[in-house]
Amino acid sequence: MDYEIKDKSLSSKGHERIEWASGFMPVLGQIKERFKEEKPLKEISIASCLHVTTETANLMITLKEAGAKVALCASNPLSTQDDVAAALVTRFDIPVFALRGADNESYYRHIRNTINCGHDITMDDGADLVSTLHREYKNSLDAVIGGTEETTTGVIRLRAMARDGILGYPVVAVNDSMTKYLFDNRYGTGQSTIDGILRATNFLIAGSYFVIVGYGWCGKGVAKRASGMGAKVIVVEADSIKALEAAMDGFQVMPLMEAAAIGDIFVTVTGNKWIITKEEIIRMKDNAIIGNSGHFNVELKLEDLEDLSVKKRNIRDNVIQYKLSDGRRINLLGEGRLLNLSCAEGHPAMVMDMSFANQAYSAVYLKENARNLENRVYTLPEEIDRDIARVKLETMGIKIDELTEEQKKYLDSWGEGT
Repeated sequence: MDYEIKDKSLSSKGHERIEWASGFMPVLGQIKERFKEEKPLKEISIASCLHVTTETANLMITLKEAGAKVALCASNPLSTQDDVAAALVTRFDIPVFALRGADNESYYRHIRNTINCGHDITMDDGADLVSTLHREYKNSLDAVIGGTEETTTGVIRLRAMARDGILGYPVVAVNDSMTKYLFDNRYGTGQSTIDGILRATNFLIAGSYFVIVGYGWCGKGVAKRASGMGAKVIVVEADSIKALEAAMDGFQVMPLMEAAAIGDIFVTVTGNKWIITKEEIIRMKDNAIIGNSGHFNVELKLEDLEDLSVKKRNIRDNVIQYKLSDGRRINLLGEGRLLNLSCAEGHPAMVMDMSFANQAYSAVYLKENARNLENRVYTLPEEIDRDIARVKLETMGIKIDELTEEQKKYLDSWGEGT
């Protein structure tokens, strides 16, 4: 078995942490038990480019139990948990190509190694594996059954590929499932972003001006958690409807150029590039903290920060402090990469339980239906989404009502009025 990890001796710790996470992933656990008997992915090879975390490990184990041949690489150089990678290799015989802090060359080598292990189905988080496959392995695209995509940024890239007519196979946008983005993006990103900031800085959030750029589901989650901790939340938006929603939710809304002079903490969650640039940085307070919870580090124009600074130092773990010519200090979290994973552990297992249930079901859905699908981006059928929600409620001990046949008939008809 080919692999590239930091240190196999970390395996024991990683295995314990994988077991801990599995205890909080009951939905995926039920799927794993069923897949173990049914083997719905027998002889299917899955190339996965995901964050190498304890939760992802449980997904990989589930897919292997389903009969799949799986290989895994990291979707972000700073999200890899080296002990988890070691456990997957040594305890579960799953090829992993991931090192925390990998440089760009290593990052793409790991993607290629994963593709070379087999790729009937691709699982991606950000579409780097898919784009590499389309650039460098064009002759093998026809053999791909389909793919899945975990995050908003990746879905945007894949829809652009489909629009331009170059997407070589159907992809299920796992990110667009209600049980993914409503929970993963809002509750997962919300909590884990705050967790990352606190671990990196030990900063008092209460009373601070907390600037959130982007008010999608991730931005909403961060805003709610920051507000709950006593922050004075400022939202920056370019979308009039989202800006209005933020204002109606009780947050200050203003242009980033105005917020730049006020904020103590800045978090970007837009999925776009060059959100915080030289123009904003020169207006920031001394000791301002900037970080990003969008998928790629391009949200912060890091070269501008480098150009403005006369000195930089690693002042704390995962904090680089840049000193400007006038003496002001700007503190960058996690090298501008996903701060909830680079500075903390990412989403809680209870949230990823639903996201990875979607991933597992999507792989089976593609195997069974790909021949009838076009080369475009699809959403997982609503009945699967609702089934995941139903099982999650059951594991939480929550019961809900059911509509009567008469009520179903009423909702499905047009004839009855008052």
